[in-house]
Amino acid sequence: MAKKKIIWTETAARQRRSILEYWLHRNRSNAYSLKLLKLSNDKAVQIAANPLLYKAADFPNTRTASMSHFSLYYKITDDSIIITAFWDNRQDPKKLLEILRSK
Repeated sequence: MAKKKIIWTETAARQRRSILEYWLHRNRSNAYSLKLLKLSNDKAVQIAANPLLYKAADFPNTRTASMSHFSLYYKITDDSIIITAFWDNRQDPKKLLEILRSK
């Protein structure tokens, strides 16, 4: 199976940026933010190489890859992986449902 192109939706990119900025300000260091950025990029590359590796989410045509306190939600197309949400699992799941419904 050929490796697929990774596409971050504007929503997912904004969520990731917001989480990275939060940890940058909270820790007054960029070490954790850089670690989380690398982890999310590595996970996206892994998904692109093997899209069915992670479990199907409760939402139609969506899969989820867990990364400790965070998850990547994505959809698979013929030639790409569309990351629809970068989620902090400690947040209210109702907010996530609204985001996934709109994608």
